[in-house]
Amino acid sequence: MKLLTFPPNFGSLTVAILLIGFSVVRGTAAPATTIPADNPIPRQHGWLKECEDRIAAAQGKPVDILFIGDSITQNFVEFPNKGWNLVGGSVWNKHYAQRNALNLGVGSDGTEHILWRLDRENIKDFKPKVIVLLAGVNDMEYSPEDIAAGTKAVLDKCCAMYPAAKIILMAILPNGRNPAKTAAANQITKTYADNENVFYLDLGPSMPVAGTNITGVGRDHVHLTSEGYVIWASNLDPLLDKLMPH
Repeated sequence: MKLLTFPPNFGSLTVAILLIGFSVVRGTAAPATTIPADNPIPRQHGWLKECEDRIAAAQGKPVDILFIGDSITQNFVEFPNKGWNLVGGSVWNKHYAQRNALNLGVGSDGTEHILWRLDRENIKDFKPKVIVLLAGVNDMEYSPEDIAAGTKAVLDKCCAMYPAAKIILMAILPNGRNPAKTAAANQITKTYADNENVFYLDLGPSMPVAGTNITGVGRDHVHLTSEGYVIWASNLDPLLDKLMPH
């Protein structure tokens, strides 16, 4: 071990400052996935604005269910166009349009961006009974532990903002981006459920491998087809009905 030595004219305060600095350098920084991004990635297609418009339209109305997530969540309320058909708007209308549900999905969000939005968006006065949280697939550049830590940070933020709400924590959906990291992160995040306030829902068993792809997943191996949204709704609804009866 190398010892630190100081000149005789160093005061005790100087030594203390140096030692604090030394410990900070040697310390472990918090994962980026757990820190709200102060400069969120650009939304060239106006995805953030679309989410803000949905929030504005919901002001003054009951919001019983909040869906929070990235593009997979956002696409649940979208409809096909000539450039994109991996959407679930018709499924949403059938299952959730009459249940006072609000979609807070924004494309390309990692957990750090979701945290930033939860601090920034005009959603603090909502009183959801249930929150459906799906996040993590856009954090595959990080370790499984950091991915899970980011999900935990979002989960904790939701619990603090809406202490009366039950939370359905979705496993990261099957994808071709990084199946091994997905599985490892899910092994951690499923431990966050207590089946009292936080409930874990894994669609994996309903989305088996099909040829060179995954059942319910589009050709990009990440986003859901309309079949995928049917799978999500059919697995989600029984739990929603239990937590929030019609």
